[in-house]
Amino acid sequence: MAGLQHYRMALDPAIQKLGTMTTNRHKYFRWTPRSARITFMYVLFVPTLFGIVAYNTDGKYDLRAKRKGDIISEF
Repeated sequence: MAGLQHYRMALDPAIQKLGTMTTNRHKYFRWTPRSARITFMYVLFVPTLFGIVAYNTDGKYDLRAKRKGDIISEF
């Protein structure tokens, strides 16, 4: 294809280093108190919080077939 050679970008060493670091991140991971705390939040706390909110609001709101001025709460 004609003309594509003119639009080549120079490889930035910082972007190359970031790509390599991201690719090899699993090789250098260590459990620290900070990483354990973050993992706990995303694996247990956040899904539990969403589950509690979903359980408490189940059936309270009906968002289908509402017209202007209708309320969404069923209670």
